[in-house]
Amino acid sequence: MTAPDLKTPTDLKSNATKSVAEALNGVLADSYALYFKTKNFHWHVSGPHFRDYHLMFDDQAGQILATTDLIAERVRKTGNTTLRSIGDISRHQTVKDNDADYVSAADMLNELREDNLKLVEALRATKAAATEAGDNATEGIVDDWTDQAEERAWFLFEAGRNA
Repeated sequence: MTAPDLKTPTDLKSNATKSVAEALNGVLADSYALYFKTKNFHWHVSGPHFRDYHLMFDDQAGQILATTDLIAERVRKTGNTTLRSIGDISRHQTVKDNDADYVSAADMLNELREDNLKLVEALRATKAAATEAGDNATEGIVDDWTDQAEERAWFLFEAGRNA
């Protein structure tokens, strides 16, 4: 059976939207990797600030997960396809996994802060690709995701001052 065409109609040029979709798919992969790492740290944090960090990591993981559907749907709205599996995520992610048996709370805060700042960089690159493509819808929505990632990095920085 021939697969149906998944190309969503758009007035944007396909070469330009492909660039935006690639950037968005990278952000999506990193968002899933960051989500899972944040949940991992939520589950395994220990120490005197356990409750505060446990709750903050859970809040941040929920915020990250909430963006994933929006990112994937934006890819589809531009006439492209998005990630399809955990393997696909691993091929596109730049956020490194952390499979260590033990990570100190201070190291968790620092690592998540740096990962959120890397996500900010990827989001800025995505916005630049969207600007070049004339994709004002992606330009606008990326601003919100950038602000959220910057806020997460800020909270992690402040929490880590006395960790």
